[in-house]
Amino acid sequence: MKIVIINSGSSSIKFQLIEMPAREVICSGMIDRIGLDTSNITYKTNTDSIAQSMPITNHKIGLEKIAALLMEGNSGVIKSTQEIDVVGHRVVHGGASFSNPVHVDQMVEEKITELFQLAPLHNPANLEGIHVASGIFTSAQQMAVFDTAFHQTIPVIAHKYAIPNKFLSENNIRVYGFHGTSHKYVSERAREYLDKSDKIITIHLGNGCSMTAIKDGISIDHSLGFAPSNGLIMGTRSGDIDHSIVFYMVNTLGYSLEEVNNLLLKESGMLGLTGFSDLREIELQAEEGNAVCQLALDMNAYRIKKLIGSYTAVMNGVDAIIFTAGIGENSSYIRKLVCTDMNYFGMELDDVKNEIRSKEMREISTVNSRTKIMVIPTNEEMEIANQVYDLLLK
Repeated sequence: MKIVIINSGSSSIKFQLIEMPAREVICSGMIDRIGLDTSNITYKTNTDSIAQSMPITNHKIGLEKIAALLMEGNSGVIKSTQEIDVVGHRVVHGGASFSNPVHVDQMVEEKITELFQLAPLHNPANLEGIHVASGIFTSAQQMAVFDTAFHQTIPVIAHKYAIPNKFLSENNIRVYGFHGTSHKYVSERAREYLDKSDKIITIHLGNGCSMTAIKDGISIDHSLGFAPSNGLIMGTRSGDIDHSIVFYMVNTLGYSLEEVNNLLLKESGMLGLTGFSDLREIELQAEEGNAVCQLALDMNAYRIKKLIGSYTAVMNGVDAIIFTAGIGENSSYIRKLVCTDMNYFGMELDDVKNEIRSKEMREISTVNSRTKIMVIPTNEEMEIANQVYDLLLK
């Protein structure tokens, strides 16, 4: 069975073609920097590798490019889209409606649309992926896996907000949590690898960022909440902010609610602090002496450290912390900033191991470190394929 996995992020599309149940990756790739002046396209098979740069203005154009690559010349891996049995989609927000993978039908699409306002950078792109894929892979089943599903186990003490009870009972306003496929995948790999892994903190750092406290394999707390906008400092999102600032901007500074929402989601975070949303550029600028960029990096790491302390407290300890996703896997500098002066938590970073670039799961802590520090490359696409395949067997 050939399954195409479409993972649409706020500014990227990752994809894999996977043969199941063998879990064989036939091809994989990514388009990032969607909507910017130049987008990067990578495409890999067992025998070919393609890298291109071109403007990809939106997710629809990106998905059409991916379909073309799958069938293009000598590097193509299928002759016809009819060879694809299933397309599995990552959908960020499932709200209270979805806690498991589902076959996509009109009702599912309507529910995803209803949640646009809670995940405005993601759910529209996810639904666009479903629509475009339906038109390209016409004989394939369309299935959706929700980022929020893994966090349905967060207990009420952690998922309930301190607002009148009716907003939870009647309106389902609560912490939902996101990046669930990533946190689930890397935590399960860590638990397979480590002798002691009862208490894990997973740190997903990309254009969107989040952290999860995982106890005995179960998500018990998470940094993102009702929508994927709070918590850590992100590429263009502010993360945690005093809500009174919103009212001040509207009532005193004259901003509309729509303008404030756009500012907090698309003009803040690392972009608002530095003028750049790509961390690679920010690190380069900091190395060249840009104090504004250095401060933004320090602020980014500071907030991660605060949450490590919080989650260690609620779990009464920590066995391992896991860095994953684009920044977590590739930025040795961010990892160093986070792990410096954390000896109280039993964390000792091995500077040599930390600088080694690898696509493999690895420890980067010293042999004497009481808390394991690991880098585990996420594979949301494989996790989605596993969940989709399991649903098909039911």
